[in-house]
Amino acid sequence: MKETIILIAGIFGALSVIFGAFGAHALKKVMSVESLQSFETGVKYQMYHTIVLVICGFFFSFEDPMEKYIVWSFILGIILFSGSIYGLTLSSIKGKKLRFLGPITPLGGLCFIIGWLLLAFYGYSLA
Repeated sequence: MKETIILIAGIFGALSVIFGAFGAHALKKVMSVESLQSFETGVKYQMYHTIVLVICGFFFSFEDPMEKYIVWSFILGIILFSGSIYGLTLSSIKGKKLRFLGPITPLGGLCFIIGWLLLAFYGYSLA
């Protein structure tokens, strides 16, 4: 499990750098400032939570189910939150915004919140 989480974190980390560079260079020319800021928010949240996944991958034993719930909450959050923002902003370039992705973004945010609360509860239970 440790190896899988570190692999996923490595992929998410590389993608966040790629998406960040793509946004800073290619999208800057074709996106509104508001859309570009949204895209950058997706990149930032992806990177923040990727760093947490790396830390969890190295420090969790994954013998406790709570550790698995924490990392899967963050993984699902990245996919739903950042993924939906990428889809919304990129689809808006061609004027065909994928509006069905709008309600998915808060679900990803909820996954992030759940992951953080589980981490807090888990840390408290270890004390």
